Amino acid sequence: MARIRTDGGTGLRRAAAIGIVALVGLLAVGHVLGVPIGLGYVETGSMEPTIDAGDGFVAVPSAVAGPVENGDVVVYDAQEIEDGGLTTHRVVEETDHGYVTRGDANPFTDQDSGEPHVTDGQIVATALQVNGEVVTIPHLGTVAMTVQGGLESAQWWLASTLGIRALAGSQGLSYLLLGFGLLVTGLSVVLDGRGTPDRGRSRSHARKDAFDARRLVGGMAVLLFAVTLVTMVAMSGSVEIGLVSAEFDSERPDVVPVGETKTHSAELRNGGVLPVVSITEPASDGIDVDDDPRVLTRGEHVDATVSLTAPPETGYYLRSYTDRRYFAVLPPPMIARLHAVHPWVAMTTVATVATGLFVLPFALLAGTGTIRTRSRQRSSSTGGLLR
Repeated sequence: MARIRTDGGTGLRRAAAIGIVALVGLLAVGHVLGVPIGLGYVETGSMEPTIDAGDGFVAVPSAVAGPVENGDVVVYDAQEIEDGGLTTHRVVEETDHGYVTRGDANPFTDQDSGEPHVTDGQIVATALQVNGEVVTIPHLGTVAMTVQGGLESAQWWLASTLGIRALAGSQGLSYLLLGFGLLVTGLSVVLDGRGTPDRGRSRSHARKDAFDARRLVGGMAVLLFAVTLVTMVAMSGSVEIGLVSAEFDSERPDVVPVGETKTHSAELRNGGVLPVVSITEPASDGIDVDDDPRVLTRGEHVDATVSLTAPPETGYYLRSYTDRRYFAVLPPPMIARLHAVHPWVAMTTVATVATGLFVLPFALLAGTGTIRTRSRQRSSSTGGLLR
């Protein structure tokens, strides 16, 4: 009787499960890092009925979203709303000082509540809209918030239990993701190798302990590339500086006479283990910053010169600049040229090179065949004679 193979259905279910877990994981990790990775979600009802509390949405990174326009729903790093943090609201007006934002369910703007005008440097993503409607994923955020809580608890528990401070923070999360990913990759290869059907009984013992080297190397490459890319995104970001445009001079660096420019220093520090290249550039009007690439070794810090220009009207304004971080696996001038094309071009290139530096030696050792963990067992008849 012919046998009905169900491997296809099992493979589809496994792929679907992995996809769902990866989807929710991206949401949770992106929220922890403060940078939406492909998807975002809202925790409150300030955007109802456009986006209900706990719903997810497709988040287009600001680097590829294009210029912000009135009516766009943006994710920005707020300064005052709920003590600061990522906020998802709609742009309702564009002024010379920045954007005016408001939640669809709110009767007043964020700026009426004391939030400074939003600058381009604060905007990290834009919600995808089709025919003027935001594309939402119901209840995805609710699941992500649950996963995020467990992820943060596990991270802090490991950091406190093991006494390793490096496991805390965004880079610590990258280390945990790398370790977890390597564990999952290894287990999947082992389980897949042992579960591979075989036509002949004489070869079954050998197949149980044989693993496809290409699959193992490929899994490691994908994992290392993803972790490297996420880590660089987490290390990068924008820096906001409050500026008071006044009719008088002051010794404070953030108080600038109307129409004048004042220069001060901003510290750039590498809190990680590996050396990085830092490239800074203005992200709003009224600010200028050194754009020369700097190499920062472990724990090193340097000062960047920042110039703030006060607008002709008195008041409080927000200025911002971006600080992009790349692992120093390429010469700084080359990274700067790639960055000039687009930051994502530089990040993907650096992630590819870094992945190759780690994976290529292992690939040369493992080859393209199979990896056997032990020698082939003798047949049962031979074993019987030796008893």
